[in-house]
Amino acid sequence: MTPATSSNSFASVDAITAALASVGYISTRQISTALYLAHHLRKPVLIEGPAGVGKTDLAVSVAKALGFALLRLQCYEGLDDSKALYEWKYGKQLLYTQILKEKIGHLVDKADSLQSAFGKLAGFQDLFFSRDFLEPRPLLQAMEQPGGSVLLIDEVDKSEESFEALLLEVLADYQVTIPEIGTIRAQVPPLVVLTSNNTRELGDALKRRCLHLHIGFPGAELERQVLRARVPDMTELLLGQLVSFVQSLRDENIRKPPSIAESVDWARTLLLLHAPVLDESLVRDTLNVLLKRESDIQEMQGRLAALTQAALEQSVGAD
Repeated sequence: MTPATSSNSFASVDAITAALASVGYISTRQISTALYLAHHLRKPVLIEGPAGVGKTDLAVSVAKALGFALLRLQCYEGLDDSKALYEWKYGKQLLYTQILKEKIGHLVDKADSLQSAFGKLAGFQDLFFSRDFLEPRPLLQAMEQPGGSVLLIDEVDKSEESFEALLLEVLADYQVTIPEIGTIRAQVPPLVVLTSNNTRELGDALKRRCLHLHIGFPGAELERQVLRARVPDMTELLLGQLVSFVQSLRDENIRKPPSIAESVDWARTLLLLHAPVLDESLVRDTLNVLLKRESDIQEMQGRLAALTQAALEQSVGAD
């Protein structure tokens, strides 16, 4: 995709919605507006919500729709700057040291004093921490993309508070300072997407730096649209029954309600099993696709017949 085409995709909220739809992501007005503001205000967008609602997929889809490089940083406890920003290529430095050791006699052969010998070696010492020996990680890679990029900082809530301080420094001016080299500024500021599953409360400083977007469980009509886009071979009858069942299941007293990701997986499962309609036996056999906790599966055993029947009746009424 050319830069002009990418710019057109950012031209309006409706343009972003259309661009995302072209790669199979069904956006809402709220989501497209947040992305529009993130681009034009050059601010990161922090997406919060339960797992499986499409937070990560949104960033991936934006990169596809705009033709941008996607740089992903998966966060975890203990993540530090060597994995997020850069690290030195120690093996290459070691090899260089060995070569320098073998050639050092030749380099200082004509030096008539210790000070003169040090002077001849000074240039080689600088080369040891040059750009040739640097291994860029996702944050630095995003700064160096000439055509723009989407920087996905995934599950930032799994990192430690010290990592938030590092992000604040990087995202303030979209630049990285390397003591041995200097400051590297982004040629084109990346579109930064941070995701959080709310496993811990993020710091106020990071939240203030970002635009906030919450993606929750979809309503029935949005879920229909997403499933039509992701599982186009499903019949309208089965689609209606599936959506009705999943929507009702989320209202039950279970610990981990199914997200849209589980709905998509279940739709593909029903297609694979050549199911024309839902029935109680089929639901029982495939419930583990929707529910990921055994306690939730056991909790629902006595309710499956009623929920399945209600889904069948509701889909008939909708038709």
